[in-house]
Amino acid sequence: MIVDGVDVLFIRPFNHSYANLLLNFEISRVFNVKILPLQRGNYISMILDKIDELLKEVSNLSAKNADEVEQLRLKYLSKKGEINALMADFRNVAADEKKTVGMKINELKQLAKDRINSLKDTVGTANESSVSLDLTRSAYPIRLGTRHPLTIVKNEICNIFQRMGFTLADGPEIDDDLHVFTKLNFAPDHPARDMQDTFFIHKHPNDVTKNVLLRSHTSGDQSHYMETHEPPIRIICPGRVYRNEAISARAHCFFHQVEGLYIDKNVSFTDLKQVLLTFAREMFGPDTDIRLRPSYFPFTEPSAEMDISCFICGGEGCGFCKQTGWVEILGCGMVDPNVLEACGIDSKVYSGYAFGMGVERITNLKYRVSDLRLFSENDLRFLKEFEAAH
Repeated sequence: MIVDGVDVLFIRPFNHSYANLLLNFEISRVFNVKILPLQRGNYISMILDKIDELLKEVSNLSAKNADEVEQLRLKYLSKKGEINALMADFRNVAADEKKTVGMKINELKQLAKDRINSLKDTVGTANESSVSLDLTRSAYPIRLGTRHPLTIVKNEICNIFQRMGFTLADGPEIDDDLHVFTKLNFAPDHPARDMQDTFFIHKHPNDVTKNVLLRSHTSGDQSHYMETHEPPIRIICPGRVYRNEAISARAHCFFHQVEGLYIDKNVSFTDLKQVLLTFAREMFGPDTDIRLRPSYFPFTEPSAEMDISCFICGGEGCGFCKQTGWVEILGCGMVDPNVLEACGIDSKVYSGYAFGMGVERITNLKYRVSDLRLFSENDLRFLKEFEAAH
């Protein structure tokens, strides 16, 4: 420090021993400074001057990158930094001066923290804005939703029959006994009318035809349509149906069907066979063969179940077709005259055929899904396997 034009070094006063006097003389000679004892006022003044100097430095701090910010933090705020060094001198300050000096040191420390944090934010923002953007780079792929496998197959079934001249029709899922059973020639004691097979919403105490239920097949849609339309009729009725069954790999309490109906003059069983053969080859491949086995349904006479040749073994027999070479896919037959009459159509003038298939059954065969429950569990791992199916 310069005092009256002379370099002066303030030191704490040593003991007035001969050795200390020699030491003071040597320091003065070597460094060409005047040695004065450090008085109380001079000591406080030096600390406050140092704090003011650091305040100016900290106020003007700047940095170009994160490394420079870290160097500033180490210089001012680390254990060996400038501010901690002041704390060492602070211990020698007289008690009545500690408050003033302590407040200045705290002001410096807070300013250093705020300034360095501000530099961190500024440098971070600058780095983000300086990141180069490749405008020619392809965008990240967007994961789009896909149709459910049952919807895919149902739409494919409908499209095939629409190309053959069928139109879409639908009916209520909550229906009555009259249209679901009575007009379709179900006997009063038929098992389908029992609570063990059908979900009843309301049972009429006197008239079973007024019972309200969840439809157990989409054949009821046909009776609704025949009541309100004149022949010729050529429709398919896709929809959800409900059965009072235990849920397992092969059965469910709800599933989906597609019913077909054709009413006109001089409709024959040959017409039915040709339509079903066309459908089978469109759905499962041009080499598919069909066979019709006699069966029974209340609303058709004669009735049959249709099998297709196994598309895995080509009809030679395998585990999938149980070594028979054939796989069952639907039921069909000529519309019973009693059904036509119940729906207001003259059975002496008109005839027709009907068929019905389970969408889950067709989907199982087409995509070889062994467990029916997978279709209703909404497992994305399973559903994503059908992304390329449409």
